[in-house]
Amino acid sequence: MGRRIVILGGGESGTGAAVLACREGFDVFVSDSGTIKPSYRKELEELGVEWEEGRHSEEILAGAGELIISPGIPFSAPFVINAKKRGIPVISEIEFASRYTQAVKVGITGSNGKTTTASLLHHMIQKGGMNAGLAGNIGKSFARMVAEKVHEVCIIELSSFQLEGITGFRPDIAVLLNITPDHMDRYDNDLGRYAGAKFMITENQVREDAFVWCGDDAVTAGEINRRNIVARKYSFSIEKKEGQSAYIENGRMIISTPNNTIEMTLEELSLKGRHNIYNSMAAGIAGQLLRIRKEVIRDSLSDFQGIEHRLEPVLRVHGIDFVNDSKATNVNSSWYALESMTRKVVWIAGGIDKGNDYSQLTDLAGDKVRALICLGKDNSRLLDTFRDVVPTVVEAASMEEAVRSAYYLAKNGDTVLLSPACASFDLFENFEDRGRQFKSCVKNL
Repeated sequence: MGRRIVILGGGESGTGAAVLACREGFDVFVSDSGTIKPSYRKELEELGVEWEEGRHSEEILAGAGELIISPGIPFSAPFVINAKKRGIPVISEIEFASRYTQAVKVGITGSNGKTTTASLLHHMIQKGGMNAGLAGNIGKSFARMVAEKVHEVCIIELSSFQLEGITGFRPDIAVLLNITPDHMDRYDNDLGRYAGAKFMITENQVREDAFVWCGDDAVTAGEINRRNIVARKYSFSIEKKEGQSAYIENGRMIISTPNNTIEMTLEELSLKGRHNIYNSMAAGIAGQLLRIRKEVIRDSLSDFQGIEHRLEPVLRVHGIDFVNDSKATNVNSSWYALESMTRKVVWIAGGIDKGNDYSQLTDLAGDKVRALICLGKDNSRLLDTFRDVVPTVVEAASMEEAVRSAYYLAKNGDTVLLSPACASFDLFENFEDRGRQFKSCVKNL
């Protein structure tokens, strides 16, 4: 392989890859079709890395031994296709970073629950006294984490986009939480293609590895039946007990692997709601496979505080609870949020539609939602779906307007829930920016 590496995308993934590539002695060039943030531009310049923005110039491929693409760039992009035609291998930053760490790798993917499960497992491993890193689709890029510090365990949150570009990446423990329609715009509305990308997490596993999956997820079960997965399989279920490594019995969660058996009541779990039982089961199985002591696993499942932007309580204002679920960027995630609500809801939703089927939410919305505030540049599909389902449906052009409208429409004892079911990039920098603006506006009421 040539010592020249070209990286497409100058965000956290691309810049992290550049940091690691420089450390490993490669000649690096970074290209971004948009604008590179000043902080990343400064970092590249300090590394002595050449870069361009606003284009991908064909001449930068000359002499390239490999092309690393950031998750937002599809393999169908003309520049990527051209690189392949030239015989240049195209990989993801995850694939590149995995070559330079000897750590035990836990890869976590799924349409929903990735961040919560990854964060919970990270909390568990640290509490158990091991040196663990948390990266990937959550905060720091995997490449940056590998470049900066040696870890015993790397927990990597993986999107389908990141998994598309792997060739040799092999997690010791692979966790697949669920598969529901998401990013259908990228996969031509083909759920099978999306599921295939998720299952790349098992592609390179061997018999000594572990695959943890949800026995209640029909799409996952169907894919497993069609594939030859050689890793040891550990499934978890709320619906059944037979053959499960984690299940529910008489109000208790039981996690049983060859390493140990743990029992605790559902009331003891710090994270509430059906979706969080699944997340707790997955993290608990992975914790056992990593040989964390059962007392530590129990304590971790009891005292974990949750994550920012995922059903995060913000404030109670005049009897109205405000909840930030900005990380709900797809329909299924918002379904879980609405399903967990025990009070009447004023729901703030909307953003960039990724081919969403909102009809999955109509029953819950009809039962629980007092008013819907559509926050996006184009709310037509939300309006069409819910105008005859929810008593009051209004539009807002900014977060401040959405929060004020929600406050006026809510009644004492209601919950104002930001759970957009959409990507954030029409009005916000990312879902974190959206969630922080929500919290700021609530605090200014």
